[in-house]
Amino acid sequence: MDTPLSTIAVVGLGTMGTGIAEVLALAGREVIGIDISEAAARQAVTSLEASTARAVGRGRITEQERADALARFRTYDTLQAAADAELVIEVVPETYEIKQQVFRELDAVVSATAILATGTNALSVTRLAAESQHPERVLGLHFFNPAPAMKLVEVVSSVLTAPPAVEAVTRLARELGKEPVAVGDRPGFVADGLLFGYLNQAAAMYEANYASREDIDAAMKLGCGLPMGPLALLDLIGIDTARTVLEAMYSASHDRLHAPAPVLGQLSEAGLTGRKAGRGFYTYDAPGGQDVVPDALTPSPEAAAGTGREIASVGVAGSGTMASGIAEVFAKAGYTVVLAARGQEKADLAKSRIAKSLERSVTKGRLTAEARDETLARITAAGSLDAFAEVDLAVEAVAEDLQVKQQLFATLDKVCRPGAVLATTTSSLPVIAIARATARPEDVIGMHFFNPAPAMKLVEVVRTVLTADDVHATVRTACSKIRKHPVDCGDRAGFIVNALLFPYLNNAIKMVEEHYASLDDIDAAMKLGGGYPMGPFELLDVVGLDVSLAIEKVLHREFRDPGLAPAPLLEHLVAAGCLGRKTGRGFREYARR
Repeated sequence: MDTPLSTIAVVGLGTMGTGIAEVLALAGREVIGIDISEAAARQAVTSLEASTARAVGRGRITEQERADALARFRTYDTLQAAADAELVIEVVPETYEIKQQVFRELDAVVSATAILATGTNALSVTRLAAESQHPERVLGLHFFNPAPAMKLVEVVSSVLTAPPAVEAVTRLARELGKEPVAVGDRPGFVADGLLFGYLNQAAAMYEANYASREDIDAAMKLGCGLPMGPLALLDLIGIDTARTVLEAMYSASHDRLHAPAPVLGQLSEAGLTGRKAGRGFYTYDAPGGQDVVPDALTPSPEAAAGTGREIASVGVAGSGTMASGIAEVFAKAGYTVVLAARGQEKADLAKSRIAKSLERSVTKGRLTAEARDETLARITAAGSLDAFAEVDLAVEAVAEDLQVKQQLFATLDKVCRPGAVLATTTSSLPVIAIARATARPEDVIGMHFFNPAPAMKLVEVVRTVLTADDVHATVRTACSKIRKHPVDCGDRAGFIVNALLFPYLNNAIKMVEEHYASLDDIDAAMKLGGGYPMGPFELLDVVGLDVSLAIEKVLHREFRDPGLAPAPLLEHLVAAGCLGRKTGRGFREYARR
């Protein structure tokens, strides 16, 4: 097992196997590609020729390096070809029967020192290793798709795996330019273990008709900075594949969050497995196509439109960062804005914060000095809500406390003119409970902006059972005018983004509690394997552990799902005053400013 792993066999030349073969060949390894299908083998060669040609065209490799890589890749249709391999990586279909058969046959072919790796992301490495005569040399080597581009490789040890085998493939992964993460043997490992629970919840949200597929995907891209929405990602992965992974996860965890949403089974049984079939959650231009085409579920612009109320002036209640940001956004869009706080001094301070924000935009060339001055001139700072008497839209952005918001809305009810729209920016409280503090709940709606409001494009538009149609149309139109992307959702805990984001964060904490993986490995796995802009623990420390705990409690209280119960470690850190970056310590420690 101390061999340099210079000759490597890849068993199974589908998309993933071909991608792994490309990575190995370009890194100077002799690659033995094995597939029982001659057509698959030919396609692998064609794909490798095409991808390396593109790499030459983009200046990433030379023509000579391309020729050398292609010469190092040979294909065969029998496992006997793996006889001289120092490492065999199987990437055959995701079933125990097929993979176990491969391992049994390899035992009779490869040398006693060869390492056997499975590319599974859902099956037990231990169970596969048990089929081998030498289980100590069997481990998991989980690349991510597309293998040439994705940096993460999960190195999976079973209780039987010999440390030298782990060390050898870890060293290989680094030599390939990858970032190896060491994990134990459980379904999904780190990245998929967190990712697929989130994808499953998104599928269940869609199935419940809580929000449209377009709004769910837009919310997670714009609200969390993800490269793809969850339903589009399920189509890319393959809905049948996702269902298989979730079944394996659920059999191990018995967590209802991992129980595959019925819609995944329905789509799989119907053959609507995603991009590869030309249809899944979305419809594509062809089987294997990437371009989404309109279908019966595609919303029409006319359907989204509606007759709303005229909005010329906006009142923003609050003096914090969110209130200032929202006031800035409306003023930039040409609205007359009244920014009201508890006292003139606080209101003036909030307006000065806007002035600094606008000045930074001028310095960076995003705004002209004239536009800055015009924007500031549209904002009036007021020390009382009485200044909202004539506004057309009142937006509250005060503390996330139900009693505080109810008291404020009771005041707005008295101060604001009849017909004014009243909006709350709550991220976790029931909008209907706030609306009922007024005598006109039909005029109340949720407008959940994301922080920082000037930069973040998403607004969750939250209708209650009493919200009037024209109020909903008014707010959607206003969102478009302030250049935000509105997504519709009902009045339930977490709305779209927090309902999908925080269970994922909570599950990451549980992984650390169970000593399954380290903070750094989990953060690296989600950034490198899932394309997330921040790892879960980086994000938790930025959001604030106290805020995160409060949202987790709201979700658990509303949905009564044991899997949503806040992780004890999160509760302990909050109790200790370790709230994240704002206190200098959360999951990590930070330098005091």
